[in-house]
Amino acid sequence: MPQPPDLQKMLAQAQEMMAAQQQAQEQLKDQVVEASSGGGMVKVTVSGDLQVQSLKIDRDAVDPEDVEMLEDLVLAALNEALRQAGQLAEQAIGESGGGADFDPMAALESLGLGGAGGGLGAGGPPAMNRAQRRAAQRKG
Repeated sequence: MPQPPDLQKMLAQAQEMMAAQQQAQEQLKDQVVEASSGGGMVKVTVSGDLQVQSLKIDRDAVDPEDVEMLEDLVLAALNEALRQAGQLAEQAIGESGGGADFDPMAALESLGLGGAGGGLGAGGPPAMNRAQRRAAQRKG
């Protein structure tokens, strides 16, 4: 007969995972990435928590006759900086543990709430608890 899940252990693991992720997010605020476009004519600095810190535009990039080019350069630099900051965040969350040894689906399944279809109103009969299984065995 399978052992009931250790709810205290699962709760502790979940709390540790949340604390590690919170700490990683706080650390991201202090990390910055820089991206440029147009050969360095436009430079953008973004923090790890996706806040634009600065935008620098070289005077040579400003052409009143070609505003669209400047817009494209700014967008390219912003998108690259945001992509880099996103990678930084993924790496920080991964290094924080990110719940590597905590499997939420296994936890739900051990409570009779997982499995095929999820067991949470996903169609089909709901999972039976221990008392219901015993009663069904007595009848069957």
